[in-house]
Amino acid sequence: MMNGKVTRQPEGTLRVGAAHAASAMLDAEAGVRSAQQWIRMASESGVKLLVFPESFIPGFPLWNALFKPINGHEFFMRLAQSSLLVDGPEIAAISEEARRCQLHVSLGFTERSPHSPGCLWNSNILIGDDGRVLNVHRKLVPTFYEKLSWNHGDAAGLRVISTRIGRIGSLICGENGNPLSRYALMAQGEEIHTSNYPPVWPFTDPRESGGYDLTEAIRTRAAAHAFESKTFVIVSSGFLDEASIYVIANGDDEAEAILRACPRSASMVVGPSNDVLSSICRDEEGLVHADVNLASLLPLRQHHDMAGYYNRMDLIRVTVDRRRPEPLTDAVSDDESAGCFGGRAEATPVSDDD
Repeated sequence: MMNGKVTRQPEGTLRVGAAHAASAMLDAEAGVRSAQQWIRMASESGVKLLVFPESFIPGFPLWNALFKPINGHEFFMRLAQSSLLVDGPEIAAISEEARRCQLHVSLGFTERSPHSPGCLWNSNILIGDDGRVLNVHRKLVPTFYEKLSWNHGDAAGLRVISTRIGRIGSLICGENGNPLSRYALMAQGEEIHTSNYPPVWPFTDPRESGGYDLTEAIRTRAAAHAFESKTFVIVSSGFLDEASIYVIANGDDEAEAILRACPRSASMVVGPSNDVLSSICRDEEGLVHADVNLASLLPLRQHHDMAGYYNRMDLIRVTVDRRRPEPLTDAVSDDESAGCFGGRAEATPVSDDD
């Protein structure tokens, strides 16, 4: 965890980090301030890529696991009202902090559709150290009760982005166990993989079953992807603090008891030999970081290269549809085109596909 001191980095290495941090639950403005503070702290520790938890702003919708859907409308309204537009002022403020501190940021957030305030996605945004938005990935399939809050995503952001510090790809929570999604990033030459998770995951009642061991699931997924893809995996998970429990439980003793009994998640950096390169942060907030050497990946890919020689692309093919769906496409018939424009016109989408 972070101790506030900058240690010297070995020659040829890159310092990457993850914030094991609590969300300012359903408070976007406070969430932005918190993100800015973590960015500054990471910069002071020499970190060049900082990863935040899943839906860090405005918080993970754990109430979906605890209350009946019929009792969740107020929570959904507050989540939607606190969600962010990609081109909104909140992302702009975080991007400016990244530029000022000269580090890359991978941020989990709930994204609001510009077409409908009720359409939300579980998204991850990659921001460059110059403050530019480099990519926005929307979780392809919300898991279990997440469907009560988030829409299905698309593959427009299922990309590996080439940056000055390396080739970065991102997946969200359970996607890190999806073979095809992971392969899509391997096939683009991924070197650094960011993944983010919630603070807890109420799947069964932890007081009866012991609960879903989220830390073990995270460790397994991170090690599998790091080993198979020959990448460095940075895991950032949320931390469940007292303020979050207060907002989510909303005075319900049963809900509070379940939250307190749930096994916690963890943040870490994992290398391609299945070794945890950082400390593991679980029971308190903190910054974990590790110095990684991307050049060390090359000899490992001589052994197994899933995007290269260790693949029969002539036999097995994977296709990704990168179109970003739009809610409306204007189309006209040939006769209408000729009458209005004096010639044939192609169907034109309301906004361009990515």
